[in-house]
Amino acid sequence: MAITRRTVPRGDVDLSVLDAGGDGPLLILLHGLAGSATEMVATADALTNSFRVVALDQRGHGRSTRRPSDLSRSAFVDDVVAVIDLFSAAEPVALVGQSMGAHTAFLTASAHPDRVSDLVMLEGHAQGGRPGEAAAVGTFFASWPTPFADSAAALAFLGDSPLSRAWIADLVDADGGLSPRFDADVMAAILEDVHRPQWTAWESLTVPTLVVFGTDGMFSSAQRDELIARRPQTRRADLTRGSHDAHLDATDEWIAALRRHLVGERPSPTQPTSGPPSRQ
Repeated sequence: MAITRRTVPRGDVDLSVLDAGGDGPLLILLHGLAGSATEMVATADALTNSFRVVALDQRGHGRSTRRPSDLSRSAFVDDVVAVIDLFSAAEPVALVGQSMGAHTAFLTASAHPDRVSDLVMLEGHAQGGRPGEAAAVGTFFASWPTPFADSAAALAFLGDSPLSRAWIADLVDADGGLSPRFDADVMAAILEDVHRPQWTAWESLTVPTLVVFGTDGMFSSAQRDELIARRPQTRRADLTRGSHDAHLDATDEWIAALRRHLVGERPSPTQPTSGPPSRQ
């Protein structure tokens, strides 16, 4: 897959967009907090035979502006609209997001239903978070002893997991070592806004929507059920494995669920299958 990068200026922010190419209508991939477009490459690669796929480094992340002045949810939504305007001004697009990216995606679909044809949320929710949770996440990122001397030092500190490997792959040479492409205080500020309940936006969604949960994901059974109960037309797929980052640790099953929803493709007998797609 030939991947290119494009910068989209938007006020005081430069947005970096990874263009995976492909044929068909536009599909935009949105990563989670402290991630970047690069962790969505496997998902992009699986979809380019049906879509033109781009993945956005959301503001404060990746190769986009690291410390933007506006970290509001509306700013993130407007960034997605700017990408839609650039790549598909005349036609609505599919939005696929994980965690924070899922949150951005459904807020965009709610605010701009004429611009979005389909929505898929991996481990996303509208409930908000617990007090102090965002600050704790910021404290965790601030605890990283950066710059790391090398990738091995980063691995020793972060541990060997699909998520930590994605973080390590995204480190950048800086300050005599390897550093993350994000700042801890920016992550905490972003998450504080993500953790505000957004039930009105969720319940007002009119676009076809699938929510996908990893078996060992972030949300309890009651939380998953509430999301569907508040919008019963939502389709739901529960994976048989995978964490909150199922796009990294249950990639094949995640992609199978994604393709079933977006293009109606059933998995082959050798592909893993998700649980029954009950209401979302």
